[in-house]
Amino acid sequence: MSKGRRYEQEPKLNIKKVIAVIVAFIVVGMSIVVLSGIFKKDSTQSVIASKEYAAIFKSNKWGVIDSTGNEIIPPSYQEMIIIPNNKKDVFLFVYDVNYETGEYKTKALNSKSEELFTQYDQVEAISNQDKNNNLWYEEGVIKVKKDGKYGVINLDGKELIPCNYEEITVIPEIANTIKVKKDNKYGIFDSEGKEILPAQYVEVTNLGKDSKDGFIIQDENKKYGIVNYSNQVVLEAKYDEIAKIYGNDTYVVKQSGKQILVDKDGTQLLSSGFDEIKAIMKNKENGVIYTQNGKYGVMKLTGEVVISPTYEDLKEAKTGLLIAQKTGNYGIIDVQNQTKLDFSYLSISYNEKADIYIAETPEYSNNIIDSQFNIRQAGILTELNDTKGYFSLRQGEEDIYYNFKFEEKSIADIFPNNTLFKSKKDGKYGFVDKNGKLVIDYKYDDATEQNNLGYAAIKKDGKWGSIDINGNIVQEPTYNLDDYLKINFIGNWHLGKDLNMNYYNQL
Repeated sequence: MSKGRRYEQEPKLNIKKVIAVIVAFIVVGMSIVVLSGIFKKDSTQSVIASKEYAAIFKSNKWGVIDSTGNEIIPPSYQEMIIIPNNKKDVFLFVYDVNYETGEYKTKALNSKSEELFTQYDQVEAISNQDKNNNLWYEEGVIKVKKDGKYGVINLDGKELIPCNYEEITVIPEIANTIKVKKDNKYGIFDSEGKEILPAQYVEVTNLGKDSKDGFIIQDENKKYGIVNYSNQVVLEAKYDEIAKIYGNDTYVVKQSGKQILVDKDGTQLLSSGFDEIKAIMKNKENGVIYTQNGKYGVMKLTGEVVISPTYEDLKEAKTGLLIAQKTGNYGIIDVQNQTKLDFSYLSISYNEKADIYIAETPEYSNNIIDSQFNIRQAGILTELNDTKGYFSLRQGEEDIYYNFKFEEKSIADIFPNNTLFKSKKDGKYGFVDKNGKLVIDYKYDDATEQNNLGYAAIKKDGKWGSIDINGNIVQEPTYNLDDYLKINFIGNWHLGKDLNMNYYNQL
């Protein structure tokens, strides 16, 4: 999928703006999600010469540049340009928009400004969003319209889903899942055009975090059931509601206004002693997390209460270990209700691949805690890459990199394909090569590492500019970017202020 926000490594975090964002999101308890979400995508760093494309915005017009910063499509369009896959020269345009009627025209161009897919009446990106409302696009497919009906093609123009449908939409947050509507019934295809569910349901939505987890469906009797990825019935459609809560072949359903826990045969396992079931524990013997009178506790499937409902929040991290909230602060307990980590944090999250806890302190910093609940590092978390196995912390004025064994790593270890690396001496920044040889003198107030296209940012006298892969100045430091969350250049184009729109501009 192609993110609406650019998460590629290595745009610089504007720390003043980050702290402001942290403080704002602390109010709603989401700050650690914001920081980890910004850097969640695998940011494999390699300075390469392959073509990439990005939307640009200049003088209130939209266009396209390539990875050298050259204008491929000059800024001449009133509406934003969508690039579903930044490595593919397929650019989608909306024009002649009538804001009163909602009518508009679309077209697709390539890097030679040749119009593509002219056999269709409309060509549009298929957009989705993640749980933090960040926009992204299915990167390999386009929604098309012909003779009033919708279908899907890939970026080479191959038809994947014929234009036989009244609607083409998505299930929010679920990738590789295209929802179709025909004769007022819904079905599901994947993004390669394989039919997963025929269009026979009154409604379809996801059960879990992935389409492979199955789907909640509604039939003509307005009853809900569950089918799996192969359209086989998992739970008969006879319930008034089905919650997106499952585990160990058990499901949370509602009948006659009351939640109950059932197994895949529909047998009731738990039906009383709670107001609402919030989660099913990873070990079936540990039961469920439930609420009563607004407080959270844990109950076995026998109905035995093992943790009384006294907490303001409970979420299972590892099996049998729960992140808990008490008197506004977060800590960690086990299923015996023994405190494993003191209740002194604004928030705590757990990364399963790294097997670490990320705890946010009242000072808006982060403690990185191991599986034995020892604080191993502290600072502002700026990246956690669980694919490549490292995280970085802002400690003092620098970003320091660590692997998941908490060993400090050099920037060359993390990004072995970079040609230049920022270096600091006597309070000033310069750049060295892989062997530590000085390439650019220590004369800048701040700098970034190279991004995936080879550009690095330099700051002098409060203004930002850029250098290329060889250290040549592309943009003299003239940009004031104090209000920008991330610092990232393509040539002399800078990443726009609205990260969710994924564009570059010139100031």
